[in-house]
Amino acid sequence: MTQQHPRSASHQICAGVGTVFLTVGNLATGYLLLLAYAAEPAGPWDSESVAHSNFAAGLALAFAAVIALLTWVFVRAEWLRRWWFTLPALLACAAVLRLTLLAPEL
Repeated sequence: MTQQHPRSASHQICAGVGTVFLTVGNLATGYLLLLAYAAEPAGPWDSESVAHSNFAAGLALAFAAVIALLTWVFVRAEWLRRWWFTLPALLACAAVLRLTLLAPEL
């Protein structure tokens, strides 16, 4: 059997701070992805929309990587559980898809 250690108040506070921080980071990444997917060129002359979409998707990919690293820190410190890696991974996959297969074309 495994022994479970009682959680101290500082442990719970750190878990709460980590939860809030990662939630805000994931929401910001999701918003950038929403902007990336919403940007569609109006015609063959609208290269600016394509550039904005690529910029938003690239920034979302960078945010997802940073959030994944922060998630690793919080999970390693045993403040959060491993399933917190799911959302940054999904957001990173969506950003890579927007940059490659689903990129807007002129």
